[in-house]
Amino acid sequence: MASASGAGRRRTARPRVLVVDDDPVTRAVVRTYLERDELTVLEESDGETALAALSGGADSGGDEDSIDLAVLEVCLPGRSGLDICREIRAGSHRPDLPIILLSALGSQDGHRVHGLEAGADDCVAKPFSPRELALRVAAVLRRCGVSPAPAGAELRDGGIRVWPDSQVVLVDGARVELTRRECQLLIFLLRHPGAVFARRELLSRVWGWEYGDLSTVTVHVKRLRAKLGAQQRITTVWGSGYCWGPVASLGPGGSVPPIAKGGQKFSTRRLGDAVGR
Repeated sequence: MASASGAGRRRTARPRVLVVDDDPVTRAVVRTYLERDELTVLEESDGETALAALSGGADSGGDEDSIDLAVLEVCLPGRSGLDICREIRAGSHRPDLPIILLSALGSQDGHRVHGLEAGADDCVAKPFSPRELALRVAAVLRRCGVSPAPAGAELRDGGIRVWPDSQVVLVDGARVELTRRECQLLIFLLRHPGAVFARRELLSRVWGWEYGDLSTVTVHVKRLRAKLGAQQRITTVWGSGYCWGPVASLGPGGSVPPIAKGGQKFSTRRLGDAVGR
């Protein structure tokens, strides 16, 4: 298993997580939740290409150390997640790479034991809550000394520059005066590009309100768009909410199902049940 001493105590702008699953919807939902936690997500769909990426093959760009953690489905085409885990632990490239296994074989103790015996740092049974998986990823990274950059670090997108600590906002080099709440909304959206948030979720996560008038969010979005001008990238996803920039596709056909509140479970057939059912 990975160790803090092996991974080294380090801080990186956005830790990189490789998600390996042959189901594109599962990968997309997991990506959405991990990116909300300031992680960069790479994807593979089969065991052979995943092992090549983790072992310094062409898909890794020759920099296997850039991957901070791997999430592996056990039942993969080409080579199983268990086999990949064993090879990584026995190899010379990254024997201490943090690994979380996903198993669709049920939640029996035997499958979890097999995963841990193969060297996994954690095992998650399908169906699973994507938010719980994201929390497990964060916990394993924390134990291995990997953490994202400080929350106050400068944010950039095109001509927009934001310093969260001082709430200074520049657009094309000129300072733009935002209210405290407008600035908080902008910072939140910049930190979660491509993720769709319903107005009620924005009210909860930006305002800290569990109850309130949803039109409050609509008004603030309108004002923020006006103040940012041509640099604004707030997208309205009809029937779902808002996101910053292009919407991350959550399906092979490019459809964008609504993203539920953290912890709600999903299905590969429809959002509403746990992932992988």
